[in-house]
Amino acid sequence: MSKISIIGYPRIGEKRELKKITESYLKGKSSKEELLKEAKELRKKNWMTQHKKGVDFIPSNDFSFYDTFLDTAFALNIIPSRYKNLGLDDIDIYFAMAKGYQKNGIDVRALEMKKWFNTNYHYIVPELEDDVDIRLNGSKMFDECSEAESLKIKTRPVITGPFTLLKLCKIKSEKTLSDYITPVLNVYKEIIKRLDNLKIEFLQLDEPALVKDLTEEDISIFIKIYEKLLSDRGNIKILLQTYFGDVRDVYEKVISMEFDAIGLDFVEGEKTLELIREYGFPKNTILFTGIINGKNIWKNNYEKSINIIRELSERYIDKNRLVLNTSCSLLHTPYTLRNETKMKNEYRVQMAFAEEKLDELKDLKILMDDPDYKKNSIYIKNQEIISSKQNLKEFYSSKIREKIKSLKDNDFKREPSFSERIKKQHALLRLPILPTTTIGSFPQTQEVRKLRNSFKNGEISQEEYKEEIKNKIKEVIALQEKIDLDVLVHGEFERNDMVEYFGENLKGFLFTENGWVQSYGTRGVKPPIIFGDVERVNPITIEWIKYAHDLTNKPVKGMLTGPVTILNWSFPREDMSLEEICFQIGLAIKDEVMDLEESGIGIIQIDEAALREKLPLRKSNWKSNYLEWAIKAFRLVHSSVKPETQIHTHMCYSDFDDIIEEISDMDADVITIESAKSDLRMLDVLNNNNYDKEVGPGVYDIHSPRVPSIEEFETQISKLIDKLNYKRLWINPDCGLKTRGEEETVKSLNNMLSAVKNLRKKYNK
Repeated sequence: MSKISIIGYPRIGEKRELKKITESYLKGKSSKEELLKEAKELRKKNWMTQHKKGVDFIPSNDFSFYDTFLDTAFALNIIPSRYKNLGLDDIDIYFAMAKGYQKNGIDVRALEMKKWFNTNYHYIVPELEDDVDIRLNGSKMFDECSEAESLKIKTRPVITGPFTLLKLCKIKSEKTLSDYITPVLNVYKEIIKRLDNLKIEFLQLDEPALVKDLTEEDISIFIKIYEKLLSDRGNIKILLQTYFGDVRDVYEKVISMEFDAIGLDFVEGEKTLELIREYGFPKNTILFTGIINGKNIWKNNYEKSINIIRELSERYIDKNRLVLNTSCSLLHTPYTLRNETKMKNEYRVQMAFAEEKLDELKDLKILMDDPDYKKNSIYIKNQEIISSKQNLKEFYSSKIREKIKSLKDNDFKREPSFSERIKKQHALLRLPILPTTTIGSFPQTQEVRKLRNSFKNGEISQEEYKEEIKNKIKEVIALQEKIDLDVLVHGEFERNDMVEYFGENLKGFLFTENGWVQSYGTRGVKPPIIFGDVERVNPITIEWIKYAHDLTNKPVKGMLTGPVTILNWSFPREDMSLEEICFQIGLAIKDEVMDLEESGIGIIQIDEAALREKLPLRKSNWKSNYLEWAIKAFRLVHSSVKPETQIHTHMCYSDFDDIIEEISDMDADVITIESAKSDLRMLDVLNNNNYDKEVGPGVYDIHSPRVPSIEEFETQISKLIDKLNYKRLWINPDCGLKTRGEEETVKSLNNMLSAVKNLRKKYNK
């Protein structure tokens, strides 16, 4: 009889309970005891749900207050001295690493944050200092195993593997990665020993770094680590778990080593099945078969999955050693469809969120053991649902598809060149040196969220809602004028999320009530679902931005989300190419751009925060045309605007070093980027590649509540000027201010402006 497993489960809670209690604790409104109690209840609910659904291998230690990668670093005592010296207890040191700390005259920045491989999840980047004391710290993993045991549930603890941990850490010392191998290994050995004492059967070591291009040195380090780890594991069975792709560079090495189980991705693993066909699979090793997509919400096509499972069990692996698994953690999908009460059933049946994916695993287990599965009612119903989507009227539009087919090369090219455009823009805008702006959103207070909900629930009329939103816009324009920002924004008070809002105003999208997915820490998003062909039916932003524009003599930016980010931060349909979907969205946003320009908006920001997310993780796969069509989709949006119209774009929390040429090819006039937490390394990349556009490197981290001083801003901006010609430099925060409090936002922006004015005196001489 086959078994079923998952790699990890959503931890924010069915109704975002973890977000609420964590934020309450961080604001001092809840006690530590209340925080820990709520977390324990959430873990219990997750374990019980999986147990009742028949999951055989239930993970533990996949719970986190902020980030599991940070949890791993914390468990190994990889804690920079600036946090240890705060004199706080463990949980507050942990949150200081994640969010920074500013209290009682102490001011410490948070650790850097980056995108987690090819997902919209963000992880905290640990730092390895010279004097780091790598040792076992705390007992979280062991406590949670015992906690589950008290519920009579045996779990398989999960932790980031040593190879991935070392590869993703930032080394801030004279040492090399190899210098940290032995102390890191010693901690993992101690973890294994303690789990062995708890009679734990399996330990899951997550090694997603294995799906990227590996050098000979990388492979050597991986082998060195695991030869030593596997040689001293006691009675613990080791599951090497990979996801987000295939392990082609090390597959032969992996299957030659003495792993008890290996987890492979059959969804995003382009060559996974091919590797097994070519090299086989070890006789005495269990295969955790990643067959259920952990990153999308569509119902699994049982026919396709059974074909893979049958081939594996009939040719390569004994059926009893084949475990049905998710392709990655279900962290990347919403919690459950049970709470989607307003969605039409004809749409709802096409989907599976995290809880429903547990049912899919159970179904596949039944079908796998049924020699005549095609006559099984489970299979028949699944195939009926899969084919029924083709009959939905919203699914297809010949008009939109014809527009895509008729696109020409000129539709993707803006004239004249940047060097000519920028002169016209400077002459028209007449901005001072070091022009200041924000990325777009202003704090979304409880009052604003309540206003939107009141309108959504029919408690106030559309006229009342519009009047209140306009009042908020009027207030934020006045605030920005008082702060003396140079280019203003309307605040985005009408928007729930930068992608969801646009999806709600485009044909072809579906929306959820409670389809929350964790983006980072306590931040959740509700990704739209791209269900059919995409089209803009009516203007989306014009009314609000034009209203803001007419309130001031200063320039007001039109704020839009770009087509690549809308695609990458939505759940895309799977029956057509991503390129075609992206071009459909691009044409819709282009209509909005042209209407903004027609309304007198001279600066338009088209955010592409998610440009890199669907770029293949392997550079060897970059011959695929993702970057080509993604950049074209962005250019499609702004190719027809006048030379005088200034196009901005914004990107955040990704590595752009190796795609800087493509970013330049986007042909935006101004690019704003994250740089406050990354040691300004991106500016060196821009310089080294002769990037010629204007740049707004973020001068402070908006994911932290701390308020930088005027002196800190001056120091940061001076560093920027050392690296870039100040005549090309814009000054702005790292990202939108939506998640920040009003008081800290005003203080930070005032300090930023004071610093800029001090520096203008110096450079205007």
